Amino acid sequence: MAMNAFPGKEAVEKKGWFRAHQWLIARRISQLGILGLFLLGPLAGIWIVKGNLSGSMTLDVLPLTDPFLLLQSMLSGNLPVLSGALGALIVILFYGLVGGRVFCSWVCPVNLVTDLAAWLRRRFDLRSSAVLSRSLRYWLLGLVLSFPLVTGVIAWEYLNPVSMLHRGLFFGMGAGWVIIAAVFFFDLLLVKQGWCGRLCPMGAFYGLLGSGALVRVKAANRDRCDDCMDCFAVCPEPQVIKPALKGAEQCIGPVILDINCTNCGRCIDVCAEEVFQFGSRLYNQRGLPKPCGKTNEAVSTVRK
Repeated sequence: MAMNAFPGKEAVEKKGWFRAHQWLIARRISQLGILGLFLLGPLAGIWIVKGNLSGSMTLDVLPLTDPFLLLQSMLSGNLPVLSGALGALIVILFYGLVGGRVFCSWVCPVNLVTDLAAWLRRRFDLRSSAVLSRSLRYWLLGLVLSFPLVTGVIAWEYLNPVSMLHRGLFFGMGAGWVIIAAVFFFDLLLVKQGWCGRLCPMGAFYGLLGSGALVRVKAANRDRCDDCMDCFAVCPEPQVIKPALKGAEQCIGPVILDINCTNCGRCIDVCAEEVFQFGSRLYNQRGLPKPCGKTNEAVSTVRK
């Protein structure tokens, strides 16, 4: 079945506009709110948060450090200061609980750029034949981490669109606009979900960081699915949906456990049948068909 160019239309009719966009609205509030907290100091002299996404101090008490940058710094031969190490530990614990790629969909400012490109692709039915493997980001992650280890230079920060966009909002973008524009047009015209879904090593790092996270999206009502494909159309990582949605016959639980899921909640928003919900990874042993339960019992008996 072809994907709808206007996914979520039926959800708006059944659930109302707000419920069909509630998690999208929440993400935008989160992304813009975080940017606002950083901008309050330079623009209004209200220093709630000092620093940037690489390293910050909230209310002069709470340190937060990007563990991806800290790891690169350590590989280059620099030992972190105590506040930097503590800030990284706090971030690791948080994303280890809620999912590392929550950073990508709820915090990262580049997500605003790539989401716009994705929306325009759907709106104007733009298509391209270029294909890149989604595993490429992990090769790039290895390269990014190897470079400071070999050369002692954290070269990635000179190219990282996330850092460039965030710092550029404070100090002026300069040549940074070229990088951000390149990301936008790459996603819009060349490769669907190209940057975040296939290339970004930072997203790959955070995905690995949150691989055991408790908070997950689950297809709790997957028996209601009518194959409208709206969830696949809006998902930035559509390959993560099918195992949870269609895996009942193979004894696969309804929880999306793939580390590349960003917990963005768009599948929840656009589903008119309310198949998806946020929940816990521990839910995955529930909701399986009876044959699976019998098979599991049999295997358990044999092992005993």
